[in-house]
Amino acid sequence: MRRSSGVLLPVASLPGRFGIGSFSKEAYHFVDFLAASGQSYWQILPLGQTGYGDSPYQSFSTFAGNPYFIDIERLIEAGYLTEEEAAAVDFGSDPSAIDYEKIYRGRFPLLQRAYANSPYALHLRAPWDDAQYDAEREAFATFIRENADWLEDYALYSAVKIEQGGRAYIEWDDDIRLRKPSALAHYREELADEIRFWQFQQFLFAKQWFALKEYANEHGVQIIGDIPIYVAFDSADTWSHPELFELDEKGYPTVVAGCPPDGFSATGQLWGNPIYRWDYHKETGFAWWLERIAYCFRLYDVVRIDHFRGFDEYYAIPYGDRTAEFGKWRPGPGYDLFAAIRKTLGKKQIIAEDLGFLTPSVLALVKKTGFPGMKVLQFAFDSREESDYLPHNYPRNCVVYTGTHDNETMRGWYDNVNRRDRAFAKKYVGVRSEKTAARSFIRIAMESVGDTCVIPMQDYLNLGDEARINTPSTLGGNWVWRMSAGADSEALAEKILDLTRTYGRGRG
Repeated sequence: MRRSSGVLLPVASLPGRFGIGSFSKEAYHFVDFLAASGQSYWQILPLGQTGYGDSPYQSFSTFAGNPYFIDIERLIEAGYLTEEEAAAVDFGSDPSAIDYEKIYRGRFPLLQRAYANSPYALHLRAPWDDAQYDAEREAFATFIRENADWLEDYALYSAVKIEQGGRAYIEWDDDIRLRKPSALAHYREELADEIRFWQFQQFLFAKQWFALKEYANEHGVQIIGDIPIYVAFDSADTWSHPELFELDEKGYPTVVAGCPPDGFSATGQLWGNPIYRWDYHKETGFAWWLERIAYCFRLYDVVRIDHFRGFDEYYAIPYGDRTAEFGKWRPGPGYDLFAAIRKTLGKKQIIAEDLGFLTPSVLALVKKTGFPGMKVLQFAFDSREESDYLPHNYPRNCVVYTGTHDNETMRGWYDNVNRRDRAFAKKYVGVRSEKTAARSFIRIAMESVGDTCVIPMQDYLNLGDEARINTPSTLGGNWVWRMSAGADSEALAEKILDLTRTYGRGRG
């Protein structure tokens, strides 16, 4: 990755009319803002459909996109919805925060209405049954065929989940939970219309996302996507491919993922994701992983892989434990996986999320892959010891951040950090004013030797922790922040452009 810079902003955090950021005109405006600021990258969070807890890292499918991101205004323009129908839905009244419950209750019925009044419905209405829409129907049919490997199971899983009252698949009747052929055939016939509705949503998602991505690329902006290492237990992936995971004969996990106790959590972190059967993946030449990574590089230009250390060693916790205290470290696939990716897909731009406690073997794996790791300024200023996160220790092959989606905003961190560490940071960075401290940290990140520098949008806006995206190991109040309309202004773009040019990170 050449010397360059970008901005981190989740799609969900964009402003817009319908309660959550989407592939709307505001997204295109943000691309224009990035281009005007001389930025090369827009880094986003996972685009998957959010489930329980609203986290994009716990998705119902590793392949399917989030229907919340479908632009409602496009559906109005197409004639699938009326302005009155869209305006009648309560998406929440606070433009600065996402109300996921209202989004869930309002958006799916609205999309169902759009589906029923479209040329893609199973039971066509006039005027959509006219032959003039045959080309659109053929495009939909082509999309279904080309994505059949994951779309068929995802759409069936989603339809059955609705029929089962939203229950996790592990609570379904044994015949469909264990995918008995007779049950699969029954539900495919019984829920044909609902299945097509979920395929319709994915069709719209893909159509709108790829149009936005093409627009970004045409304007010199590449997309950095983010993929979790694990899939959710209650997901189409686990249900449709149990052979990929450490499950017992009844479909329950034997072990689940998490992190051991540390200075931040006395009982560790219990994530609950199923653990991969890495021996099986290796036997199949990592076929599922190759399919997953290849699909990611259709969605994104650069891929950041979350929890990279799990490929070296992963922490397995006995299923049913209430804490992560009694897990054990096990060897992961190591370099074999990345050798298979390179052999099959060629050299790809991948960022290794190598944060946290890193053993020599993890560091060796990152080095062997050649992937840039991450350097986060907020981790640098422990006055008690020298830190690899201090800019004078950076290698060129890294991606520098002031903070990530899991951190406080830079202003929030500076306001809340203990007095000794603040004094060290103030001296190191050269902070002259409390009000402009975030700008000073951005400047030192931009001037570092790291090839790539990505700054969260909240830091450019000098926002406090009211704009924090996520606090790990907490429930509620996460993933809800939205940027104010007009915050991505021409004036701010000019300031960022000046900073970008000053430190040689412009696009030329």
